[in-house]
Amino acid sequence: MRNAVAKMIKILLVEDSKFLRLATERALTRAGYEVASAGDGPEALLMAREKLPDLILLDMLLPKMTGPDVLKALKSDPLTKAIPVVVMSGLSQKNAARLSEDGALGFLEKGELALDQGPEKLLNALRDIFKKLAGEPASATTA
Repeated sequence: MRNAVAKMIKILLVEDSKFLRLATERALTRAGYEVASAGDGPEALLMAREKLPDLILLDMLLPKMTGPDVLKALKSDPLTKAIPVVVMSGLSQKNAARLSEDGALGFLEKGELALDQGPEKLLNALRDIFKKLAGEPASATTA
């Protein structure tokens, strides 16, 4: 087949805000990603095991189980420990070093992403993350 379709990248979005979850899911889907979403920690762990996504976008402030606890559980589970996790939080990056020690690949500050103004910054950040995972240099447009 001449025009073989590349494997669609699967993302698990973990966000408790229904508005942000739906808006982000819609933007990611329109950009060509396959998206599953969870609204709390236990649901995120279950979906990560079921879906085995290529990347998890994890909010830190979640009901039922905190984001850091979800991250630790993901990284201690042999089935999910290799899945890259990028933290998305409304909090500052002061916890980024600790989250990195716990296994997070990166940290995206929601305020910096300006999701209310469109998905471009998030999509650019994701492109850079996937380049990093592939061993390619990231663009100079995102941090």
